[in-house]
Amino acid sequence: MADRDPDSIKADIDQARDQLAVTVDSLAARANPHRIVHDLKVSVVAFVKRPAVAVSLAGIGVVVVVVTVRRLRQP
Repeated sequence: MADRDPDSIKADIDQARDQLAVTVDSLAARANPHRIVHDLKVSVVAFVKRPAVAVSLAGIGVVVVVVTVRRLRQP
């Protein structure tokens, strides 16, 4: 192993510590439950706003209403 001067070793340790801190901060931000819920909500809303999905959901709603009304009118 090559002899290194203490200042360069300290500089390497400081650089590694800084990189680790950035990584930990990034992981903490990605694992934040509020952020996960927000991202999920945004993706669901974007999915539902697609025309094909919106029309399908409207059709399903109409079928549910018709079935419910028919069951309520049966003696």
